[in-house]
Amino acid sequence: MNMRLLRMAPPRWPRTPLLPAMTAVTATLLGAIVAAGLVGYRINLTPSEPLGLWRIVKLDRAAVVGDLVFICPPRTATMQEARSRGYLRSGLCPSAFAPLIKTVVAIAGQRVEVGANLRIDGHDVARSNLAGRDGLGRPMIPFAGGIVPAGSVFLHSPFAASYDSRYFGPIPASGILGLAQEVLTYAP
Repeated sequence: MNMRLLRMAPPRWPRTPLLPAMTAVTATLLGAIVAAGLVGYRINLTPSEPLGLWRIVKLDRAAVVGDLVFICPPRTATMQEARSRGYLRSGLCPSAFAPLIKTVVAIAGQRVEVGANLRIDGHDVARSNLAGRDGLGRPMIPFAGGIVPAGSVFLHSPFAASYDSRYFGPIPASGILGLAQEVLTYAP
């Protein structure tokens, strides 16, 4: 029996403009995000506040209790540890972290107590129970409590797994970028 080996041409993939189109869309989206950031808009991808597009509104006064703010976390050992655990993202703040969206719950001179939950000047803060461990079972070390120092704010988010001042303590008010204003958001 005479068998002939047939040489088959390699399969041809159809030529489509899919890759260039995807690259163009990605570049456009990234460009839009960077441009929006330069004019005071931020995209929130964390569940601490509703997901989506937010605007930073200039704050022409000192922060007060109840203000929802964008704030740059300082470069401290605690924040570095939080970044290594994945609690914080890299970003454009001077500390190289992304800004946080949090509510100011205490200002300079107020007493903060951190126990099973958070107390400010002897009053419980709603939805402020502390977690003993994070989602991967690692211990969460709470802030020891005390008086909020001059030039600092104490921050909170009602989201149960939020990484906020209950763990990292007061941070400099000079890091406040402005008030956080929802533009187009979704709260799951």
